[in-house]
Amino acid sequence: MARETRHNPPAMRILAIDTALPAVSACVLDLGAAEPVASETAPMERGHAEELLPLVERVVAAAGGGFSAIGRVAVTVGPGSFTGIRIGLAAGQAIALALKTPIVGVSTLAALAAPYVLVPFDGVVAAAIDARHGQVYVTAYGPDGRTLLSPRRVGAHEALRALGSGPLRLIGSGAPLLAEEARLAGLEAEVASRAAAPDIAFVARLGLAANPATAPARPLYLKAPDAKPQERPPQERPPQDALAGA
Repeated sequence: MARETRHNPPAMRILAIDTALPAVSACVLDLGAAEPVASETAPMERGHAEELLPLVERVVAAAGGGFSAIGRVAVTVGPGSFTGIRIGLAAGQAIALALKTPIVGVSTLAALAAPYVLVPFDGVVAAAIDARHGQVYVTAYGPDGRTLLSPRRVGAHEALRALGSGPLRLIGSGAPLLAEEARLAGLEAEVASRAAAPDIAFVARLGLAANPATAPARPLYLKAPDAKPQERPPQERPPQDALAGA
């Protein structure tokens, strides 16, 4: 578990929360500050619901000023774990409602890519999360920070084809999959980070820059849930003519 505390003068302040991937993270960041006032991350595969609120309370207490000093809430909206996304969104929305403050949603892929998009690179920066079974959640950015590939869930081979001829800078748990595909294709690619979850400070920075009107705090699901509703037996289905008149 990593904890960090810094003391800065209060300013417009954001609370950022991430539970979408294998970690529970929160930080408090002042507008214009280089580093969070307080931050804590607990890597974990399960138990997000039990860990989140105590962790948020510790971070807010360490930042000083209490919850009343928070002027905005940011929460990761996916892609990631269905359960983890719901846990973070529920907590973030409850906090924002109680404080009567705006809440914004931040993509985990955007937060993973953000530190590397800022570094000059004459190629494509791609963030990829391992979606299992040879697939990845992926997005990509050009040298000017422009989005080249919108977030999607695809096979690693298809993702590489969409990324172009390189060179590639790859970030995230899906980066090794794409790097192997690049090697087989003879393309230049580097794995800049294999991080399983984004740096919570960049979730906060993106949250401060986001417009609440265009960055809603609602899930970014790039695939349907594995569970499907059971089809009713034929004798329970309504007649076709009844459906036609509905």
